[in-house]
Amino acid sequence: MLHTPRSQRGMVTSPHHLASQAGLDVLRDGGTAIEAVVATAAALAVVYPHMTGIGGDGFWLVLWPDGRTETIDACGAAARRADLDFYRAAGRDAIPWRGPLAANTVAGTISGWDLALSWSHAQQPGLSLHRLLRDAIYYAEQGVPVTEGGAALTQAKMDELAGIPGFRDVFLPRGRAPRAGDMLHNPALSQTLRRLASDGLDSFYRGALARDMAQDLRVLGSPLDLADLNTHQARARPPLHVDVTGARLFNMAPPTQGVASLLILAIFDRLRADQPDGFDHVHGLVEATKQAFRYRDAHVGDPAFMSVDAQAVLDDTLALDGMALAIDPARAAPWPHPSQAGDTVWMGAVDADGVAVSMIQSVYFEYGSGVVLPRTGVLWQNRGASFRLAEDGWNALRPGRKPFHTLNPAAARFDDGRTMVYGTMGGEGQPQTQAALFTRYARYGIGLQQAVTAPRWLLGRTWGEDSTTLKYEDRFAPEVIARLGEAGHVLEAMPAFTSTMGHAGALVLHPSGLIEGATDPRSDGMVAAW
Repeated sequence: MLHTPRSQRGMVTSPHHLASQAGLDVLRDGGTAIEAVVATAAALAVVYPHMTGIGGDGFWLVLWPDGRTETIDACGAAARRADLDFYRAAGRDAIPWRGPLAANTVAGTISGWDLALSWSHAQQPGLSLHRLLRDAIYYAEQGVPVTEGGAALTQAKMDELAGIPGFRDVFLPRGRAPRAGDMLHNPALSQTLRRLASDGLDSFYRGALARDMAQDLRVLGSPLDLADLNTHQARARPPLHVDVTGARLFNMAPPTQGVASLLILAIFDRLRADQPDGFDHVHGLVEATKQAFRYRDAHVGDPAFMSVDAQAVLDDTLALDGMALAIDPARAAPWPHPSQAGDTVWMGAVDADGVAVSMIQSVYFEYGSGVVLPRTGVLWQNRGASFRLAEDGWNALRPGRKPFHTLNPAAARFDDGRTMVYGTMGGEGQPQTQAALFTRYARYGIGLQQAVTAPRWLLGRTWGEDSTTLKYEDRFAPEVIARLGEAGHVLEAMPAFTSTMGHAGALVLHPSGLIEGATDPRSDGMVAAW
């Protein structure tokens, strides 16, 4: 799939076709790009539950046509009872990846929707919550066909999730993993979405719905309580930014790895690489990734606990020059390095008024903690399982501390007036896929859909295991792979169009009003346009 869809009145892209259509229908009804993304995100929580849900976190990047660029941090913090003593009393020397003890941070996604909609409504009155959540409510109540990817993933994860409270009732109703085409229902979640539409999104944190969720969490053994929900709020944050040839790039500030995504592109902008997907291109981006990840892993986490300002390194030309000079153009630098896990969804929308949105939300691992709250049907994230049970240091557990996040929505404003929003799922792969996509399109002039479809690589984690090899889809030219091996990269071939390489997407708004879009053939998504 190499054809780039084009339109003028609006466009949505996401990793599930029903969610993209839900967002487009909002644009058709006069909604804004922000409202379209809320509708898309709500639908994804139902039709793509292995990758996202309203029990997770989210981050927004909004580009306004007047040149302003704003972000929303909708990341939840650790519960006030989530400390070392709590886990010691539970007999744990590490936070488990699944179950109620892994559900230890507030779910921030809904607060992000709420704040983003307040921005949208400041521009125009807007559609009702009932309208925005309409499709999600329908699919949760009436059912949605399970995708092949969702069926395969549920089968692979069934043994570790089947015993988690609530999981079997919703996702294994027949006592087995669903098959592609089986209908998935979550009537409790449908009712929760109806309550949000009636009572307002803030009721997720401060209302009867919040009380129901808090009671279920406590009964199941999570450290979260009502006070944790009551004190949460999304925050508007200045974006990180860096200039490269022909464009200014934007991404999320910590606790996300957005600085790493920008560092990779700023470093690569200083390297010579004449051919797309040739040795210099792939080797240069892989080595820039190593430089960026070393910085990320040394410094990035909850900004309240950081000793450096992430924007400072992006403004430091000498530091960026030094990172580029540290790259050997012919040899791979030593690796491995600790990898970061996580799976998620990215979505984007552009409306006829020129508002462009890049948004990403996640429950962390596939199906998050696996805990489904019985009263509400909400699947809770396990983002806080990444905390270290340590007295201090990087990402050490503290009540009220935000966990390190792989999530990072990306955007660019080009010198020629184009606006681009782009992103992907894939944990450790997010900055790498962003770099591949952006450089193909912006530096080498490759069509937007071809830039997404073309073969990709990943240094680090694959789904379900830790890995430090340089994985590549087997569609690269053999001579490029041979040179990478000769340069010292430890290579691992992967099948073509593997989901290991993430589910990417992108939208570009031209000064003429033309909108271009791309979706990932590795996903179940589509570009929806009119």
